[in-house]
Amino acid sequence: MQNPTHEELRYFVALWSAPKIGPGIFKAIIAYTGSAQRFFELPKGKAAKTPKVGEKLLALRNQKDSLLRKADELIELCDAKGYKITSSIHPNFPSRLKAQEDSPALLFYQGNPDFTMERTVGIVGTRSATSYGKAATRKIIEDLAIYQPTIISGLAYGIDIEAHRAALQANLPTLAIMGSPIGQIYPSAHKKTAEAMLPNGAIISEYAPGSSMTPGNFPARNRIIAALSDALIVVEAAEKGGALITAEIAFSYDKEVFAVPGNLQSPYSEGCNQLIKRMKASIYTGPNDIAEALFWSKPGEVKIKKPTLDLSNREAEEVKILQLLIEKGTAEIDQISIQTDIPLGLLSSKLLSLEFEGIVKSLPGKKYTLLT
Repeated sequence: MQNPTHEELRYFVALWSAPKIGPGIFKAIIAYTGSAQRFFELPKGKAAKTPKVGEKLLALRNQKDSLLRKADELIELCDAKGYKITSSIHPNFPSRLKAQEDSPALLFYQGNPDFTMERTVGIVGTRSATSYGKAATRKIIEDLAIYQPTIISGLAYGIDIEAHRAALQANLPTLAIMGSPIGQIYPSAHKKTAEAMLPNGAIISEYAPGSSMTPGNFPARNRIIAALSDALIVVEAAEKGGALITAEIAFSYDKEVFAVPGNLQSPYSEGCNQLIKRMKASIYTGPNDIAEALFWSKPGEVKIKKPTLDLSNREAEEVKILQLLIEKGTAEIDQISIQTDIPLGLLSSKLLSLEFEGIVKSLPGKKYTLLT
C-alpha cells in the first residue's frame, strides 16, 4: 500500500476530528466505505448502511467543509511544528497497533521511529520508584541490550523515565507514549530526555497539538504501550495504579507479561507480587526469560526455530489440542475445550502430559502455548 495522498489525509483527519467519532465507529466507516472521503461523498442511502452509524452521525456529512478546514489547519500546524502524522491507512502505521480493536486511528509523533521494529519491550512501574526499582530497571535494560529491542514506556516520573534514560545509555531506540498532546512534554522536567530520544526514537501521542490534557488521557495511553510491547515488564507497582492497568491490558492482548518480585514489606512491590500470585505475570529473573518467551536469539546465534511436530502417533485428543495451538499460537484452556470438544477434566490431563513432554507450556491466565 502506498502512502495516502494529501487529499486522502485531509479527509481522514476531518473524519477523525468529527464529534462522537471514536476509534470503533471510525474503523467501521473505513471498513464499509473504503475511505473517509467516500463516506462524505456516498449517497445518503448507501452511507446510512454503514455499521454503527445512525442519523446523528450521518448529519456530520453536512459539516464536511468546516471539518476539512479544521483538518487543513491541523495538518499545517503539524508541518510548521515538525510533528508527523501517521494513520491506520499509512503502511508505516505500527502493525502491532493495527491488531488491536481499540487502537487509535491517528498518531502524532516527533522523531525518527522505526515502526517496523523487530523486537519491543515495554517497561512500566510506579512514579514513586525506590532505589531498588530504579536499579532493577537499569539492570534489565543493560542485560537486554544484546538483543537490541526498542524500549517503550510512558515518560512519567519513576520507573518510566528511568527506562528511557537507561535505553539511551545503552544506545537502544526508545519510544515515549504520552498522555499529553504532542508538543506538550509532561512532566516538563523530562523535556531534555524526550529530546534526546528523537534521533533514534520518538515521542508519540494520540492527542493533537493544542488539545486538552485530561486525567483520562493517561490510563487510555496505556493500551498503546501494551499493544506496542511484545513483552511488558512491571518493575515496581503499588496495589493500584497505571502500571497495573497497563499489565492488565497487555495480559488481555495475549502479550508476555513479567513482574519483578519485590520486598513483601514494600508497598511498591504489592502490585508486582499480586500479578504473579494471580498468574497474570511471570516472574522476571533475567533476560533469558524474555528471550525464551519470544524465541529471541543473540547476534551470531542460529535463530531459534520451532521444529515441525509429528502428529502421526498421537492420540486423537492430543492431535486436536496441538492442531489448535499450531493455528492459534496461544489459547485459554476454556477456549481449547470448546473448540476441540474435549471435557475440561480430560483436557487438563492431556495438557499436563504434553507439558511434561516439553511440547506445550502453561502461561498466566490459564493459557497454553506450543514450545516445539
